[in-house]
Amino acid sequence: MNKAWRTDAIAGGRWACMVGAMALVVAACAPVSKVAEKRVEDNRLVYPAPPDAPRFAYERTIHGSADVIPEKEESALKRALTGESDSSERLGKPYAVATYRGRIFVSDTANRFIHVFDVPQGTYTRIGDSDGEGKLVKPLGLDIDAAGTLYVADATAKTIVVFDNEGKFLRKIGGSKYFDRLTSVTVDPSGERVYVVDIGGVQSENHRVRAFDARKGAHLFDIGKRGSGAGELNLPRDLAIGKDGQLYVVDGGNFRVQVFDRDGKYLKSFGNVGKQPGSFARPKEVATDRDGNVYVVDTAFGNFQIFNAEGELLMFVGDRAEQDRPGGYMLPSGISIDEDGRIYFVDQWFRKIDIFRPYALKASDGYLVYRPKTPKPVAQ
Repeated sequence: MNKAWRTDAIAGGRWACMVGAMALVVAACAPVSKVAEKRVEDNRLVYPAPPDAPRFAYERTIHGSADVIPEKEESALKRALTGESDSSERLGKPYAVATYRGRIFVSDTANRFIHVFDVPQGTYTRIGDSDGEGKLVKPLGLDIDAAGTLYVADATAKTIVVFDNEGKFLRKIGGSKYFDRLTSVTVDPSGERVYVVDIGGVQSENHRVRAFDARKGAHLFDIGKRGSGAGELNLPRDLAIGKDGQLYVVDGGNFRVQVFDRDGKYLKSFGNVGKQPGSFARPKEVATDRDGNVYVVDTAFGNFQIFNAEGELLMFVGDRAEQDRPGGYMLPSGISIDEDGRIYFVDQWFRKIDIFRPYALKASDGYLVYRPKTPKPVAQ
């Protein structure tokens, strides 16, 4: 990925006009529906739109368990004959998403648990809905380390709740004395350090990122304080770790992304308030891919923008929509990039996850493919 992406994505005014910071409506310079309607010869919704070279293709949408669990032929026939609805466990109010080897974890603030969609096995489970230490109250941000350990930011309990890769409760990090209003959690791939974003609030001066030892729970150091200067934060929302270990922090109230080294030293920032490409109106969550590119969700624009590691705009995906459709969003929030480069994008209003595949990746490649276990042969 390189700077040529930016030329492809916005040349000729193809960037659909976006909203200002206060008006959550799409500017009328171009019908945004045109973006979603353009398709290439193989009938896939792609980004950027033709005639530019496609980088990503829309792959599928998940609204609930029925979109992951294969339906038996007789069940489908019965529903067709009787008009019965499916028994899908649907998303209530999804917020954040994380992925691990074909398993999709989604926090749900309305249902108060984590949905787990295991695409390779075609199964659905929950995490955090049982009584006990691992019970969740208001799960928001979540992340997974390289071993599959899940970290969940519980906003009401003001703790980070840690589960193993099967959903078994392990431990808690933090507590009410550490956070005013935590919103997200990010763990480094090695599972050694956890970064927790404390959004603070109007009455709080604690707008910061707090770093902890992921295994022992000890508080290590803080990043930022309330303000608008370099290294200062105003209503921070989320954090992602780049491939070089740099920390990308969504500084929501300052309409920018700030970059720090792994120990919290300020390095640089990019973005500002506006409605032009590369600007932000309501930035929310952030993710990075294996090439070091940075994906920033903007709730007001109804899309996510992709930047390189230096903060140069490459392209955007999505547009605002009043009705649910692939690539259309009303209240987007969470984003995650998996091991194969697939993008998982959450919309709270339409209660869905849209998945986009790198254009060069075949649908049959990677982790996100249904591969049921083959029964072991019975010994004779």
